[in-house]
Amino acid sequence: MSQQKKFALLRIVFGAVWLIDAYFKWQPAFFANFTEYLSGAADGQPFLVHQWIGFWVRIVGVNPHAFALLVALSETALALGLIFGFFTRPALYAGMALAAAIWSTAEGFGGPYRAGSTDIGSAAIYVIVFVALLDGKCWERWSADAWLARRRRRRA
Repeated sequence: MSQQKKFALLRIVFGAVWLIDAYFKWQPAFFANFTEYLSGAADGQPFLVHQWIGFWVRIVGVNPHAFALLVALSETALALGLIFGFFTRPALYAGMALAAAIWSTAEGFGGPYRAGSTDIGSAAIYVIVFVALLDGKCWERWSADAWLARRRRRRA
C-alpha cells in the first residue's frame, strides 16, 4: 500500500473516531451538562489553569446550549470532512484548533499533574495526528478533494 493510501486510510479512520465522538455530543446529557464538563476540569488544577478554565466557564455560562451545539456541529463537520476528504486541509487546521481548545479546557491540559498522573489527555495526541495527516497530504487519495482536483484538471 502506498504512503498516500496509508495516510488516506488514517484520515478516514480518524474521521470515524471523531464521528463516534460527535454522536455522543448530540446526546441530551451533553447539552444538559456542558458547563459542568468544563467546570469539573478545573478541580485540582494549578492556579493559572484553574483561572483559564474559569474564564471559559464564565463565557460558556452566557449560553451553554449554544456552545454545546457549536461543539456538536464542529465535531460532526470535522468527522464528515475527514471521512469524505472534503475541504480536507481546512478541516485539518480546524481540527487542530478544536483539539487544542478541548485539551486546554475540558481536559484541563491533561492535568492535574501530580504523583500518579499517567495521561496527558487524548486531545493533545489528536493535534499530533492532525499534523501527521497534513504532512502526509492525506487528501491526495480517496477524497472528494482529489476527485474535484482531477475533474478541474480535465476541464482545463
